[in-house]
Amino acid sequence: MDEDGVYIVSCPQLKGCHSYGETIEEAMENIKEAIELCLEDQNPNDINKFIGFRELEVLQ
Repeated sequence: MDEDGVYIVSCPQLKGCHSYGETIEEAMENIKEAIELCLEDQNPNDINKFIGFRELEVLQ
């Protein structure tokens, strides 16, 4: 959850495929729609290869 109280979700294999929701369930439904739209617009050869992810905290 971010500082505005929404859940941010993304599909790393599809460039620019992100969404959000006020609940986890809403965010998951929204990302499904975003994935469908991204798949319509992207060439299969342009799909990112997902290697992994890591969270990090930036201290200021």
